[in-house]
Amino acid sequence: MTRPANASNQTRVLLAHFADQPQAWRYGYELSKSTGLGSGTLYPTLARLSEQGLLESEWRPSLQPGRPPRHAYRLTSAGIEFARSQSVKPVRASKSRSRQVTA
Repeated sequence: MTRPANASNQTRVLLAHFADQPQAWRYGYELSKSTGLGSGTLYPTLARLSEQGLLESEWRPSLQPGRPPRHAYRLTSAGIEFARSQSVKPVRASKSRSRQVTA
């Protein structure tokens, strides 16, 4: 049983980056750099979105000889619709939360 799609800030940021070019294949490292999401947030989110049918994934051969294949992701048609329903603009996720300082 898969978890229902949620609209956490991290999920919306990730979906917004995919929605810019919905048919383009994206790699985890590229997504981490463009969204600011760390691997501990990014990869579980990618796995969850894949399980929910919002992303498709495949292993793609490396362009550099001797390097291992890389996992690539892109939106499915359901993922495109879900990303559009979230209607967020691509922004970099904040790595730290602002803290309110009291005197």
